[in-house]
Amino acid sequence: MTSAVNAKAIRMSRGKPAKPPLSVIPQVRRPNIDLAEDVPKYWWDNDPVKTLLLAALSASFPPGEIFFIDTVRHYQDRITDPELKKAVRGFIGQEAHHSREHKLLNGFLEERGIGLGRLETEIQAFMDWMRKNFSPERQLAHTVAVEHFTALMAEEFLLKYDALDEMDPRMAKIWAWHAIEESEHKAVAFDVYKAVGGRESVRLQEMLVVSVLFPVFTSIHLVQLMKEDGQLGNLKSWAGAFKYMWGKPGVFRKLVPSYLKFYSPKFHPWNHDARSLVEKAKAKWLGE
Repeated sequence: MTSAVNAKAIRMSRGKPAKPPLSVIPQVRRPNIDLAEDVPKYWWDNDPVKTLLLAALSASFPPGEIFFIDTVRHYQDRITDPELKKAVRGFIGQEAHHSREHKLLNGFLEERGIGLGRLETEIQAFMDWMRKNFSPERQLAHTVAVEHFTALMAEEFLLKYDALDEMDPRMAKIWAWHAIEESEHKAVAFDVYKAVGGRESVRLQEMLVVSVLFPVFTSIHLVQLMKEDGQLGNLKSWAGAFKYMWGKPGVFRKLVPSYLKFYSPKFHPWNHDARSLVEKAKAKWLGE
């Protein structure tokens, strides 16, 4: 996503003229998702850890996406740039649809014995606590930080490697759709934050907070789901997933350089161009 605001911010941060960021207005899609009874229980590589990791993330999306919408919408009336206004509308539409679809997905998984309802309730309570105790600026900064995490997960985890090909194709379509749209709107909250004068110190502080909370919450929830599913002692699954994430190909390990770029004063989400990955995924999984 780009705007005059983006171009000005990047020129100022670098102290010299710069090319404007890429122009991407988030497109709201409503893919035909088939949650059929014959979807296998462990729909990612027939592996409990991999499957339940994404299930744990899915539990956070319904309350999390609504929180992100609220933090951006709070400042919507202060946005004057027409391109950024369009991007905000697209961001809100995409996130609202993500929240609804993952609510349905979580219910589908719950019926198959994966207890996501309790996890979703815990995340909702934390979102409500932030609404009560954080300023609007800090809430938006939190969204900016989480959006960087989700964009990295989308682009460098789901779209770049073989994760989607290892999934049941019906589940892969859901995650491909979500990943594509996370990439499309990855800069919207950041651009709104910059446009309304959000402080750099708060932006960086919230990334430090998210850098602790995101992996801690996810790890705890994954362990809980594995225990409830009777798979906590499945050392083969744990070892395989650890190797995949941190060994070879090491998808999480390879996220680290892109994660660290967030702390640069020159950072902008569109400095990382993943359009080729997104276009391939759109053609393969969404038929675009």
